[in-house]
Amino acid sequence: MAMSYKARKRLALVILIFGLPAYIVTCVTIMNWLYPGLERPPILLEIFIYVSLGVVWAFPLKFVFKGIGQADPDAMPKD
Repeated sequence: MAMSYKARKRLALVILIFGLPAYIVTCVTIMNWLYPGLERPPILLEIFIYVSLGVVWAFPLKFVFKGIGQADPDAMPKD
């Protein structure tokens, strides 16, 4: 069953406020576990990892964010 526009809008807001910061903290924590101490991966590899992780989170949530910026299609038209 498809979600209503209002439900998708609320879910998108919750994801952006709570889910995305939690995802960022998780990604940084995992990177710190992979490279303990002060050693870091080569800068180009690190940039590639963070950019790909920054893009990957959106694909499973694409259906939630699709069309959120548009007017509510379920709303009654104003006469």
